[in-house]
Amino acid sequence: MATSEVAVTGLGLVTAGGIGVEATWRTLGTGISTARRDPVLADLPVDISCAVPGFDGDARLGRRLSRRMDRTAQMSVVAAREALADAALDPRTWDPTRVGVIIGSGGPSMQSLTEAMTKLAAGCAGSISPAALPRSLPNDPGIEVALDLGAQGANFAPAAGCASGATALGVARDLLRAGTLDIVFAGGAESMRDRLTAVCFAQLGALSTRPGDPDRAGRPFDADRDGFVLGEGIGILVLERLDHARARRARVRALLSGYGSANDAYHATTPHPDGRGACLATRAALADAGWSPSDVDHVNTHGTGTVRNDAAEARFLAATFERCPPITAIKSILGHAGGAGGAIEAAVTVLTLEHGSIPPTANHRSTDPGTDLDVVAKTPRRPARLHTAISTSVAFGGQNAVLAFRATTSRTPA
Repeated sequence: MATSEVAVTGLGLVTAGGIGVEATWRTLGTGISTARRDPVLADLPVDISCAVPGFDGDARLGRRLSRRMDRTAQMSVVAAREALADAALDPRTWDPTRVGVIIGSGGPSMQSLTEAMTKLAAGCAGSISPAALPRSLPNDPGIEVALDLGAQGANFAPAAGCASGATALGVARDLLRAGTLDIVFAGGAESMRDRLTAVCFAQLGALSTRPGDPDRAGRPFDADRDGFVLGEGIGILVLERLDHARARRARVRALLSGYGSANDAYHATTPHPDGRGACLATRAALADAGWSPSDVDHVNTHGTGTVRNDAAEARFLAATFERCPPITAIKSILGHAGGAGGAIEAAVTVLTLEHGSIPPTANHRSTDPGTDLDVVAKTPRRPARLHTAISTSVAFGGQNAVLAFRATTSRTPA
């Protein structure tokens, strides 16, 4: 195995499946979509989404702190605090200059921009909040997490579309390997529940057009798929140099063994038909980990549920693996959280290895003809072998990022 692995010592999740790691994992186990009619999107052609249930920033952070943030930043701080506690870290005992925060986002906070633009269009420029600009920055979630934790190391937001969260984890891994940092809070943060976002994706033909049956709308790799459901969420992983984690006797939840990144160089919004960039990124991640394709026990796919993306992903999997391992697509349950998706899926991949159980893909009835995929559906699956897994992310502009994880112990069915 690779000698450059880094340790995953903490997880923090805020998703449509619930607030917290355990709530999200329980929801994924049901195999039921969280999609519902969304009042934020009322009267639009597509008015469904997967929203984080019952999130109250004031209640969780206090009004004084939460009022300067938008919803995404509030959720980011909540997730980071969970990851901090899960990693058993104490900011009073670390060197803050050796702790980084790298949280990717596909773009600016549309919530803050939309609010400001609405007031500007109404001739109320003077009522725009002074906080509107900092709130709208793509790196605002990372800024707020660093302020909350007192982390003074590298802090930035990779922007690679829907591969941003996975890219953030890969870049964080590289900084740890280089010895630049000891600890990084890395992941992704984004809410796609915005009216302008919803209209733009609908115009691109990317959204499912089953608003009358929301919980059956998203169906990745299914022959009857027609698009994804908008979502939101935060995924934050605490990554540490392995020697640093061992020195403080931390629990290592999994090892990040490899990372690969590549571009299709094909089209601004459409993936290469054969998933060229995803194939290159996967091969790079496997080489980085020192694995062969046959070493991979499971793939947590990008799995949006659009016709072209799923077809391209199926082709790249067929080209990579002689026999494709079991796959899942959790966007079918949690919705598409944009730049946060890859980080949420990375955290779920860690949980999958820990539990020895692959969560199912919701609404999968019949695999698209012509594809040779082993899609986990209906109920969780506990394979005889589940020691390694990869998580794949694909994005506009041909961006691709793949992460390779391995369990710290072998997993067998209970």
